[in-house]
Amino acid sequence: MDFRKKTIRDVEVAGKNVLVRVDYNVPLEKGKITNDARIVASLPTIKYLLENGARKVILMSHLGRPDGAYVPELSLGPCCERLAELLPGIEVRFSNMIYGPATKGAVEALPEGGVILLENLRYVPDEEDNSEEFAKQIVESTGAELFVQDGFAVIHRAHASTDAIAKLLPAVAGFLVEKEVSNLEAVITKPERPLLVIVGGAKVDDKQPLIEKFLPIADQIAVGGKIAADGYKSVDKKIYVAEDFACDADGLRLDIGPKSVGVIENMIANAKTIVWNGTMGKVEDEEFAAGSLAVARMMGASKATTIIGGGDTVGFVESLLEMEKGLEFNLLSTGGGASLELLSGKKLPGLEILQDK
Repeated sequence: MDFRKKTIRDVEVAGKNVLVRVDYNVPLEKGKITNDARIVASLPTIKYLLENGARKVILMSHLGRPDGAYVPELSLGPCCERLAELLPGIEVRFSNMIYGPATKGAVEALPEGGVILLENLRYVPDEEDNSEEFAKQIVESTGAELFVQDGFAVIHRAHASTDAIAKLLPAVAGFLVEKEVSNLEAVITKPERPLLVIVGGAKVDDKQPLIEKFLPIADQIAVGGKIAADGYKSVDKKIYVAEDFACDADGLRLDIGPKSVGVIENMIANAKTIVWNGTMGKVEDEEFAAGSLAVARMMGASKATTIIGGGDTVGFVESLLEMEKGLEFNLLSTGGGASLELLSGKKLPGLEILQDK
């Protein structure tokens, strides 16, 4: 499917200071990054800008929920260190400020062809308030002449770094946003059939719009997870709801059972396109991860187009991939809420504001 927004391929980047919104909201334990997938996902855009003559590349991101206050444990410093390791031979620096004289000085001191990462945007309440003044201060401090949106996971939010800033500069998409949106929109508009949608997780309110959006499009929908365990019902013949469950000592239904796993595995075997959003059970407890493991392994071995969305589901599959290298998926979406909203047919503010082709 043709991507309808301009990307970095469609504009001149040579000689410009380019401001890029990335998503470095990575998991940390004791100051160490436990999964760098989101940093790795930003590399194609950064490398393209540098290889095509961008003067300086300024990156900005948030990390966690500091709620507008300085929280040392949520500094982006460790992300900068990891990025420097992933970009050998390129000058990669960190600014411990987001805007102001110190940031301006740090950007000016950066050699041409270098990259600088600004500190956590959410240290300032103006970020989530979508403050145009905050956006102006960032633009002025960095000397940015072009804005690139490559943080797919945040484009469903109207924040200063996704909305206000795009009103001040020419704004285009990076390669990650292009890839995510193109893949997800293709599933809705022209899937190879049969199309199977597997829905799990805990909140019916989150997943009901997804089920409703896909009902006219999908050939089959399988519902598991806590939604099914809590008694989700449907009379539609397209929708299969898990019918047996693995329980704990108190009788709580914490995973789908072997009969349901078998039915869903059979659906996967016959599908040509598979979308999975929401785990089948309480995967943080190994005893109740069997349903999700079966789905992941079957999808990872399938020749179908496979798309996985939702933060918990993607995190589960990424952990599995570290142990089982033979599995392959077409898209592990970096955006939990963003992918859910896009698949549910909602408009994403950070996407809509980018320049049309």
